[in-house]
Amino acid sequence: MPAVTTLPMTPPSPLPPDGFVRRTRVLAVGSLLALIVLGLAWELWLAPTGQRTWALKVLPLALPLAGLLKHRLYTYRWLSLLVWLYFTEGIVRATSSDGLVVPLAWTQVVLCVLLFGACAAHVRHRLAQAKLAAT
Repeated sequence: MPAVTTLPMTPPSPLPPDGFVRRTRVLAVGSLLALIVLGLAWELWLAPTGQRTWALKVLPLALPLAGLLKHRLYTYRWLSLLVWLYFTEGIVRATSSDGLVVPLAWTQVVLCVLLFGACAAHVRHRLAQAKLAAT
């Protein structure tokens, strides 16, 4: 009968975060918090669109905060897809509205691009680190 080898029960610890990972995390968390603040200020005080219940649209942006702060790669991945909904809203409102809504919408677009870029760079770098660690 062949000998059975046992594998350790705990996975190897991940690499400590380097400077690039820290910078992309700070950019992602900062732009996400800025999007939340912008969305709330926009719908509650600056240029409300009828009922103030539209402020609830920022609720999905609050969900990934814990995952970003805990370095969960999966959160960075799905947030990079979720942010395109807010990007689309910003483009539509920037090109179809007037007044104070236009600069608010362009600010939302810029924050969405920053958030997507930070998430994409973070995921790409961490996957490259994991690949190097595996070899």
